[in-house]
Amino acid sequence: MTDTATAPPAVPERRGRPRNAALDTTVVETVLRLLEEGTGLGELSMERIAREAGVGKASVYRRWAGKEALMLDVMRSLEHADPEPAGESVRDDLVTMLEMLRRRGLAKRSSAVLRTVLTQVKAHPKLWQEYHETVVRARREAVHAVLRRGMAAGEIRSDLDVELLGDLFVSPMLARAVLHEWTELPEDLPGQIVDAVLEGVRPR
Repeated sequence: MTDTATAPPAVPERRGRPRNAALDTTVVETVLRLLEEGTGLGELSMERIAREAGVGKASVYRRWAGKEALMLDVMRSLEHADPEPAGESVRDDLVTMLEMLRRRGLAKRSSAVLRTVLTQVKAHPKLWQEYHETVVRARREAVHAVLRRGMAAGEIRSDLDVELLGDLFVSPMLARAVLHEWTELPEDLPGQIVDAVLEGVRPR
């Protein structure tokens, strides 16, 4: 007869403390308020943010390794989730993507908070680059995916550079929304841009 050892009781896996969504929101909104009131990004410290938010400094550091990580979340809080491309029409998907850029342009013009935050972040090259790497790049890759689908389907010339092609579609909207903020952003602008560029890049 073989002895069988009694297995020790299973030890439940320990997990980290779940994030407190309310605390996260409080901290992010505190940063937005301070920036809107004219506090420079260089004047903000994690200690001051925690004090102004009425939370412990340790709680803030548990959530964000430093001010740059926190500011990225502040920037993301001002973003609206882009709709997934329907995937049925390359033309319609591109129009949808440009429409989101048009709305961001309108939001920047009407939101003092958004203008202030963008101005502050642009003054810090490392943070601005991180924002582009984590937020802007995802949008560019989404546009490139739609364009590759159009090439595969024969709707767009396949000999064109995808990155250049993406710039041809996106840059006119960015120029109007960002560089020339006094120009109008009419509702039909995304369709006008997409149709004009598609006319020139269709297979001959």
